Amino acid sequence: MIDPFPRLSLAHLPTPLEPMPRLSAALDGPEIWIKRDDCTGLSTGGNKARKLEFLMAEAQAQGAEIVVTQGATQSNHARQTAAAAAKLGMECHLILEDRTGYNYENYRFNGNILIDVLHGATIEHRPPGLDMRQELDLIVEAMRDVGRNVYSIPGGGSNPTGALGYVTAAFEMLSQFEAQGIAVDCIVHATGSAGTQAGLLVGLRAAGSPIKVLGIGVNAPRNHQEEAVYRLACATAERIGKPGLIARADVAANCDYVGLGYGMATDESNEAIDLFAQTDAILLDPVYSAKAASGLIDLTRKGQFRNGERIVFLHTGGAASLSAYTHEFDTMAVA
Repeated sequence: MIDPFPRLSLAHLPTPLEPMPRLSAALDGPEIWIKRDDCTGLSTGGNKARKLEFLMAEAQAQGAEIVVTQGATQSNHARQTAAAAAKLGMECHLILEDRTGYNYENYRFNGNILIDVLHGATIEHRPPGLDMRQELDLIVEAMRDVGRNVYSIPGGGSNPTGALGYVTAAFEMLSQFEAQGIAVDCIVHATGSAGTQAGLLVGLRAAGSPIKVLGIGVNAPRNHQEEAVYRLACATAERIGKPGLIARADVAANCDYVGLGYGMATDESNEAIDLFAQTDAILLDPVYSAKAASGLIDLTRKGQFRNGERIVFLHTGGAASLSAYTHEFDTMAVA
């Protein structure tokens, strides 16, 4: 199914699947497991490594000398794209949008930004409110006009090529569920640019699995988010020769935990960071994984996830950005 598509080996796979006994006990609800895609390697890990195995293979096949992508200031995708380019000897150019208005020094220069620079990426910044897809296209066109062989990667690496990374992840997870003898009711994860959720759905349904996937939105309203996931899932299914595989009813997103906006922490996401760190020693990031975790926690407390169910939290990584958000934790006691 995936064999015809070029793929590089960039990630540490398979990533661990582990129980979270102390978090499960603290919430007194379902049995919670965690899929550790924060352990993919490639510059501290994260879900983009799986996508980049296919995207960078396509870039190499096209003879690209430079990859260009866009994201927010503290983009995990930008960080892992810069890492992949460095590993493969390509140049990397990043276009980063200010989506928060934060002027904290750590936010502007630490976290993922620091790592981008260490990997040798060049960076352009953009103010909020621009059409970032258009900004990406303009930069790519200008580079091509002067003879550069450029490979353009959409924000989040989320297109049918990138989503193949999570088609294969779905099969990996199903193999792990079988090996560990567990039946899973739902997979919960952060959903933003849609590629992770779209790929997971395609992989699960292609394997004949009815496991539910719930994306916790980090940016867009529910209808917009679900439509984006559905469109990309349909395109990905068609890419692997299975048109019509995904039904609209397969796509579920809860976008109640965005807070004031993308990249802006909430009291609930900060609580999730504390709870995961202090129960099962898991580090979350304020932008994606903590908001997904805050949704998991709140929905469990409200009874949507109950005793007797088994939930897998897909950790999409991002803890490298914690040092950019020290302003969120400045009331913590430091001895």
